[in-house]
Amino acid sequence: MLRISAEGAATALVLTVQARTGRAADAGFLQTALTLPYVLSGPVIGHLLDRAARPRVPALLLAAGYAVATVVLFLVAGRSPLILALMVAAVVGCTEPIVVALTSMLPRFVPAERLTRAYGLEASSYSVAAIAGPGLAAAIAAYAGGSLSGAAIVAAAGAGAVVLALLRLPGPGNEPERTGLRDVVVGGLHVLAANRVLRALTVATTFGWLGFGGVAVTAVLFAEHIGADASAGGRLLVAFAVGSLIGSLASSRWLKARFAERVVFGGLVAFGGSVALVCLAPSLPWALACFLLVGIVEGPVFTATLMLRQRESPPDRLGQVNTTGGSLKIGGSAVGAALTGVFADEIGPVGLLLAIAACQLIGALAGLLTLFSRTGRGWV
Repeated sequence: MLRISAEGAATALVLTVQARTGRAADAGFLQTALTLPYVLSGPVIGHLLDRAARPRVPALLLAAGYAVATVVLFLVAGRSPLILALMVAAVVGCTEPIVVALTSMLPRFVPAERLTRAYGLEASSYSVAAIAGPGLAAAIAAYAGGSLSGAAIVAAAGAGAVVLALLRLPGPGNEPERTGLRDVVVGGLHVLAANRVLRALTVATTFGWLGFGGVAVTAVLFAEHIGADASAGGRLLVAFAVGSLIGSLASSRWLKARFAERVVFGGLVAFGGSVALVCLAPSLPWALACFLLVGIVEGPVFTATLMLRQRESPPDRLGQVNTTGGSLKIGGSAVGAALTGVFADEIGPVGLLLAIAACQLIGALAGLLTLFSRTGRGWV
């Protein structure tokens, strides 16, 4: 439920702001405030869960804080001064990394020989949430008005916090080493920088998500561009999530860890090409089909990303590496969302789609150059 809330928040924010102000692009600035704090809060939360003997307590506190802040955000978005909404969105961003951090606890529940399949299914759970979140927001916007589209997101956040309270979260198997304050913040970043594969992966996915950060705003604007209602933008994102679910389920069955690098870089190229193809869609059905294809090629990329982080990270650093890598992606996404808000009126939805596609290709190229540099080791 927490993932449903997190995955649907961007769509609901766009629809809410569009309904209350008439300017969907303004939601790009709120998305930036929502995601940018991830860059610092993500590593700290990951480090905390890696080392907490009883991780259930901090996890519950963070989930409850996220739920409360989400309620306040959807109450003030588009109604109060922008600075107030930005401050509330930043609070949400400080607590939301708990959603990603829980993924890093998967090795505590699953035997090592079944982790590859487990990560594929874990990626699929994100895709399911990405279907339900934007889908619920779009459905409420269509039938009750965009200003109420955040109701489902708020409800999911509250329900997720309640469900989390019922789960048993085991602590680390071994006593973790003591670390200083500096290591809490930058320890995961050090691992990412020191490991060649993780470094290349991080460069590639950060560039990719720099472009993809504006997809929620772009989907709404493109829906209007082809003559559909703004709420159809939510359906485009649902189509993307359905495709991602298909790709994730397929990769959980057939993807092998030794091919993960190829899947990431090749997938980013296919991802960029599929996004560019959306520009040619003349109507909503064609646009839905194109977004479905985009999701299908993205699903294996996400699964392979989780596999590489687990394979290349020290066991006592997995949570911090996962949240740090995710934080850098989301930081790039935040910058992309802000750029979308700035340039949406100038280049239009087609220009935004081409910019998103270009970022995927740049990310793949930059990652490959990093992997095959003189200090790189190439394919494993």
